[in-house]
Amino acid sequence: MNWNLQRTISKINYKIHTDAIKESLIPKEVTNLQASTIYASEADLLNVALFGMTAKHWREDHPNEKGNLRDTATLEQLVVLSNLESINALLVSQGLPQGKRLVQLNQVAITQMKSIVRNTAISGLKQLENH
Repeated sequence: MNWNLQRTISKINYKIHTDAIKESLIPKEVTNLQASTIYASEADLLNVALFGMTAKHWREDHPNEKGNLRDTATLEQLVVLSNLESINALLVSQGLPQGKRLVQLNQVAITQMKSIVRNTAISGLKQLENH
């Protein structure tokens, strides 16, 4: 249940993320296919910052898995992913180039994962989820 809740929160934050991309990175003159490529590139930016790989790379490494990389994420990873989406939305709106955003987002992901793994509140949520 907690995983599903966090996955839902992550999807809500993704809307904030895509709105920032739409407003700051996608010119009005591009086609839907070109816009989709930009959205996918930004989603993979978050994937690389947190998971160390793109969605395509994950699918190649896990051909028998259902869903996608984010569907297999841990509760801790989903918490950090939600945070990264919000942070990236802010960085996008500030005009920071993708390469610089990747470095910052990866540093945030590492710091937050270390903090969350040590957090007893997450352990409590996981115990509730298993019962």
